[in-house]
Amino acid sequence: MEIKIYRVIDANLNRFKEGIRVVEDILRYVFDDFNHSLKLKNLRHLANLEIQNSAIKFRDCVNDVLKPSLNLELKRENLQDLISANLKRAQESSRVLEECFKLIDLKISENFKNARYELYDIEKEILNLNL
Repeated sequence: MEIKIYRVIDANLNRFKEGIRVVEDILRYVFDDFNHSLKLKNLRHLANLEIQNSAIKFRDCVNDVLKPSLNLELKRENLQDLISANLKRAQESSRVLEECFKLIDLKISENFKNARYELYDIEKEILNLNL
């Protein structure tokens, strides 16, 4: 069972990068916000880890028990909702990665802990911009 932790890592590395990418692209292309876009891009690249190449073999999208979207996940009223939901996704994933990497590599675990706190700060900055 311990080897299946790589399935958790694979899924959360993807979630982390995807959530950040959505926000990064909105800030980049809709709001032309260079500073926040660059911060997010740098955070996203933190998840480009060699371990993901070996974790992919544990991916099992077909049998994912929560693959279908929940109604809550389908509702977005505006860009702020989209930004907020995707920042939360990245924050939650960074917490999962922080915990999982405590079993494998403490330095990587600490990197995701720091990323989570940076995402909290970025969220506060972005949501205070009144987009």
